[in-house]
Amino acid sequence: MTTADVSVRRRRAGLGRIAGWTYLGFVLLVTVFPFYWILRTALSNNKALATDPSSLLPVGFTVQAFRRVLGLASLAEAQAQGGNVAGFDIGIYMRNSIIYAVTSTVLVVLFSTLAAYAFSRLEWPGRNLVFSVLIVALMVPGIMTLLPNFVLVKNLGLVNTFAGLILPGAFFSAFNIFFLRQFFLGISREVEEAAIIDGAGRLRVMFRVIMPMAQGPIVTLLILGFIGAWNDYFWPLLVSTSGDEVRPLTLALAVFRQSAPGTATDWAGLMAAALIAALPMFLIFMVFGRRIVNSIGFSGVR
Repeated sequence: MTTADVSVRRRRAGLGRIAGWTYLGFVLLVTVFPFYWILRTALSNNKALATDPSSLLPVGFTVQAFRRVLGLASLAEAQAQGGNVAGFDIGIYMRNSIIYAVTSTVLVVLFSTLAAYAFSRLEWPGRNLVFSVLIVALMVPGIMTLLPNFVLVKNLGLVNTFAGLILPGAFFSAFNIFFLRQFFLGISREVEEAAIIDGAGRLRVMFRVIMPMAQGPIVTLLILGFIGAWNDYFWPLLVSTSGDEVRPLTLALAVFRQSAPGTATDWAGLMAAALIAALPMFLIFMVFGRRIVNSIGFSGVR
């Protein structure tokens, strides 16, 4: 290989790196810029936003939008900034979101773990047929089940209750069952058989042997389930039709938008509320992001 060939290859490699980094920078900019724009709007004076809507920096820098959302600003202060938070209590909505997300996530992961263990370890008639039906359920869009579930909740008198919010999705998740079953199939049966020989029952084996060994995937499903429930919008919109008793934070943002005076929208306050609502998700990804990626990679189809 001549010196000229080596030089050409190095030049091509350098151009490839430049193109790769350029593309990566573009994708990063497109991904991060919306979050920056939300922060810029939240730190702006809502009345001043109309004077310079295209500014990349906060217009009339202030933190009053966060004070309005947190209920720390008086009505006069809110109106002076172009906002109105009458009747908005973010603490109640935050509480509702925590109850809904935590309870529904724990229940669905628990029942999914039980089902996955039954599919991977127990021998019973029709197991493979039922699992095939389960795989088909993965192909059904979730929005197709919203109306039947709502009719059931309404007939049971569970509208505007936490039970109506939580129960329809608490007993079954095709993805969770499939995900855990694939991991359980990779666990050696020797430890399990040793526990059974020592006199442990199936439930004890599952809770004392299998679940500790599957701690990583289970924690991953808990995190993903919590994120999904926290960000859920359509199902709470159907069930929490009136009042603030069970309305989660995602719906509260619409309430905040409607509380603006006249026809003007309190965009600064709305963006501040959106940042507060997204804060738990940012913290979860910062703390558990690597665990989620590693667990999904380790628990893939074998």
